Amino acid sequence: MRDEIVREELKEECGVFGLFSREGRASRTTYYGLFALQHRGQESAGIAISEGEDIRLHKAMGLVGEVFDDARLEELKGDLAVGHVRYSTSGDSSVINAQPLVFKTKHGAIALCHNGNLANSLALRESLKERGSIFQTTVDTEVIAALLAGSPDEDLVVSIRNVMKELKGAYALIIMTCDRLIGVRDPLGIRPLCIGRKGNDLMLSSESCAFETVGGNLMRDVLPGEIVVIDRSGMKGYLPEEKNEEKLCIFEFIYFGRPDSIMKGQSLYMSRKRAGKILYREFPAEADFVCSVPDSGTPSAIGFSEASGIPFLEGLVKNRYVGRTFIKPSQNQREIGVALKLNVLEEVVRGKSIVLVDDSIVRGTTIKKLISRLRDCGAGEIHLRISAPPVMWPCFFGIDTPSRDELLGARFSVEEIGRLVGADSIGYLSLEGLVEATSRSGFCTGCFSGQYPVDIEGADGRYTLDTDQKVRT
Repeated sequence: MRDEIVREELKEECGVFGLFSREGRASRTTYYGLFALQHRGQESAGIAISEGEDIRLHKAMGLVGEVFDDARLEELKGDLAVGHVRYSTSGDSSVINAQPLVFKTKHGAIALCHNGNLANSLALRESLKERGSIFQTTVDTEVIAALLAGSPDEDLVVSIRNVMKELKGAYALIIMTCDRLIGVRDPLGIRPLCIGRKGNDLMLSSESCAFETVGGNLMRDVLPGEIVVIDRSGMKGYLPEEKNEEKLCIFEFIYFGRPDSIMKGQSLYMSRKRAGKILYREFPAEADFVCSVPDSGTPSAIGFSEASGIPFLEGLVKNRYVGRTFIKPSQNQREIGVALKLNVLEEVVRGKSIVLVDDSIVRGTTIKKLISRLRDCGAGEIHLRISAPPVMWPCFFGIDTPSRDELLGARFSVEEIGRLVGADSIGYLSLEGLVEATSRSGFCTGCFSGQYPVDIEGADGRYTLDTDQKVRT
């Protein structure tokens, strides 16, 4: 089991960004784009840039601002660039597993960035080894690279399409050759990928917030199963032969995506705010004020406040310099982990009843400590409201969720969870309410429902999944 960090939040694998620039200085724009996606991964960062004949790469462990400085960016000169920030859900946390991966093929040098997780990665890796492939990393991204490098097709787009037929799971890819930028999204669109424009420059990103950061605008999402090719002649999209219903990970709307991003044509901030309003409708409460667990619970708390008429106040202050540090602390450090990130405003909470709103509960350790600290500071009744259903099932598609025996929602009833964490009352948003809040359909809800959009056999040696069937343990 991975050591707990400052907060027990769910963590997604990475963020990807790519740019085809007619203005040059692609590396610096990509650097700023990765800064905007830093919330999606803090273990490593990397940028690869086309120099016309070859690809230059720099990657290292650490945050974007630690990995790159002005001197390093000046060395990365070119019109095409791809960048990656990573949190490991598959493969060890080490620089050899950092991305982009750069490799040689019959199509020339290729840089590859991947967000997601392949459910059949181990089987593909063993098959490739039997055919003579040699692997240097432990990430499933290298499996995709090996399949592309070994493809007999002369046309790279045809190679990509045929490789996609062998992949099972979630992936959003940005592929860079010496003269092209290619975006690829899995047939179900489980992981997000979108297209942006800044003047004559075209961009690809995990989230639209990166486009705004670099002065661009969102054009549209890459469609499920679509291959988007960007070169000097412009952009062309290649749609899949078979159209599937989109199954975007619904946790993008709950927590992963930045609130200023747009997905499926929806503002994530407004969706989270609507979730808070529906949460009040489903589980009303009376209190002196509404308080969020910042920052991810804030939009829903504001929505709850507006729907209920109960004022919203800050009862907890976040130390934003801690961020998601991904330090693996000792047991003693874990005991003070919550205090490092969140402090209670004692003057605000003392003698007051509170509606405390958070986006989700995973193991329950963090929310239990927060409620205990609120009590120590003199808070009265604490009514816990969660703007998502109970997390009851693991994810196999690029989110670092614990096994079922670690998930509080899988082990206890809602009432039991309320007692365990010390709340006076507890209410989770229903799955129907969550979907209503998104104003859209077409999501993967496996972590809540146990119903997965992809057939997975023997995942982790503990689960057998059938398409749209619950996990059989």
